Formats: sequence, structure tokens, C-alpha cells
Amino acid sequence: MTDACSFVFSEELLNYKFGNNHPFNQFRLKLTVDLLHKLNALDNIQIVTPRMATEEELCLVHDPSYIDAVKMAGYGKLPQQVAENYGLGTEDTPIFPKMHEASALLVGGTLTAVDQVMTGQAVHALHLGGGLHHGFRGKASGFCIYNDSSVAIKYLQKKYNARVLYVDTDAHHGDGVQWSFYDDPDVCTLSIHETGRYLFPGTGNVNERGQGKGYGYSFNIPVDAFTEDDSWLHVYTQSIKEVAAFFKPDVILTQNGADSHYYDPLTHLSATMKIYREIPKLAHEIAHQYCGGKWIAVGGGGYDIWRVVPRAWALIWLEMTENSNCYGSLPQDWIEYWQEKAPVSLPMNWDDPADLYKPIPRKAEITEKNLLTLEKALYPIRNSQKSESKK
Repeated sequence: MTDACSFVFSEELLNYKFGNNHPFNQFRLKLTVDLLHKLNALDNIQIVTPRMATEEELCLVHDPSYIDAVKMAGYGKLPQQVAENYGLGTEDTPIFPKMHEASALLVGGTLTAVDQVMTGQAVHALHLGGGLHHGFRGKASGFCIYNDSSVAIKYLQKKYNARVLYVDTDAHHGDGVQWSFYDDPDVCTLSIHETGRYLFPGTGNVNERGQGKGYGYSFNIPVDAFTEDDSWLHVYTQSIKEVAAFFKPDVILTQNGADSHYYDPLTHLSATMKIYREIPKLAHEIAHQYCGGKWIAVGGGGYDIWRVVPRAWALIWLEMTENSNCYGSLPQDWIEYWQEKAPVSLPMNWDDPADLYKPIPRKAEITEKNLLTLEKALYPIRNSQKSESKK
């Protein structure tokens, strides 16, 4: 029998919208949910409606003055000069009507998922509307107004006294979450992302390991541009296994950005759907091995909303519910319905073709570089294990 799972969703999550030409497009939620419906993967499932996060909950991470600024901006009452000081009204994070309400709902959706798992109503919970990992205490950044994962982790600590392992597989470094817990030994952050040499936000170096009591609880593995499936998966598999064994969490929170794919327009990695099969599979195993199954998953980046995100995010739910209906062809009725509206040709199958792109000339060099990065990132754990074995 599969574990009880909660799917957190509401059409209101689509109100988080910067504009028709902005790369961050929550319409991907609708495409994913419809794909799951066409697979009958949401049959007999009580879809849980997200609640709005309270101001008190937002203040677990964000400054009250910043929250007030977001509210005023959403009603056109924040002067442009003041807005820019808060990272609002920029090209990345434009102001839109009722932005506080839309953002607080995204945070509340992640808190809803947390409560579902921590009260025992579900063993696993998925909130694809969340995963906004760049938001800071007093500033919006990288399409993120409030940081739902940071708020959720503080909430997990305060309400449930939990030690949290946060795993971020977005192509962009999970900077906002990392800095929120940089000095906290009860939160361990693991981020696998494209090197910041060429990509926003430019952070996430191997030597960012935490500070004070939190030193040694921040892990970063910046992979090289054009990294392919096998190298990416080796890095992910080794790091999540070793970090989880080191930290032994009470609960795992995974951020599932789907922007490491070759098709993604904002990044430079060369992954295919192969990694999106394995990411949730291993997270699922780790959750059962260390956390009694407690696993909360959120969305994140993903800017090819037609060809990549629906498949990648549907696979998280299908893994959670141990549903094997994710091989071969995609549902024909899903393809036919959305193809009329899509600006690109939709994929016909769950998996990408072997010849999705031309061979990468530097494959061996990139793979070797990623191996060295992995060793540097995990050196403190491995070194301490060697020391223990010598005693």
C-alpha cells in the first residue's frame, strides 16, 4: 500500500504573475495538474487548498517593513525609489496588483504541505507553487518576493522542533535559503546548481560552508556549464546520500526547479528527463531511511513551461504515490488539447530522445571537473569519517 500523500493546489496560485512576457510563468502549474488529471493520477485524491500565510508567519524570515512595502507596492502606493531599495519594480521582480496576497498564498501553500506531513495527515506532500528560494529578509530577488522554503523551515523548527534537510536541485543556487540558516546547525542545506561564474545569483561556491555554530552544515556543488545527465546524477546521488547520513534529519524539504534541462532558456546545463526521474526517487528513499517518510516537496525554477516542467513535476507526484504510469507515450488527449495553444511542438513521450542535442565536446573535462568539485564539497564529511575510523 502506498503512503498517504497530499497534493496542495488552487487556481489562485496562478495570480502570482509578473506579466505575459516575464519568464516566470505559473501557467506551468495548470499544465502539470492537467497532465496528472489525464493520467488519472489525482483520482481519489483530496486536493488540499493552500491557505494564506499570516504576517506573523512571514515575519519568521522577513522584515515587517519589507512586508509593508510589498503590500503598498501591490496597491500602487510605493514610490519607485523606495521600491527599488526593496528589490521591487525591477526587471526581474516587477510590481503587480495584490502582489502581497499572491505571494503570501504561495508561502501558505508550503506551510499547508508542512502541516499535512507533520500532523500525520500525509507522509509526503507536494506544493508545486512554492520553491521561491531567492527571496531575502528585506529584499525581493530573482522572481521571488517571499521565500516560502525559508519560512517553512523556520515554521518547522518553531512549531515542530524539527531538524530539516533542505535539498535544492534548481539550476540556480538556493541563496536565500542558505543565508537564512547559515549559522544554524539544526538546518542543513544542500544545493546542486550550475556554477555561478556565468549564472544568477553568482553564489554557491564550494567554500560556502556556513558560519559560527552552522559551519559545516551548508553544502554547495556548483557543476560546470553543459553538464550532462550521468555527471549530474553522480553528483546528486553521492551528495544526498552522504549529507543525509551525516545530518540525520527529522524531515526532508526538496526544492525541485526544473531548469537544468537542455531546453531551459535561462541556464546552460545539458540534462534531460533522465535526471527528473531520479531526483524524486532518491529523495523518497532518503525520507524513508531517515525521516519516517516525512518529505515535503516544492517547485521552483523551470522556464520551458511546455516541454519540460509538466513532465518533470508530474514525475515528483508519480514517485510520491508510487504510480508507474510514467513510461512510454504521454497521454494523447493532453498533447492534442495543449498543442493548439503551445508555441513549440510538445513532446510525445515521457523520456527525451537520445539525440536531443549534439555531443558536448568537453564532456570528459566537465565530468572530471564535477568530480573534483564533489570531492571538495564532501571533504569535511569524508575526512571526519576517516578520522573516526582511525580511532
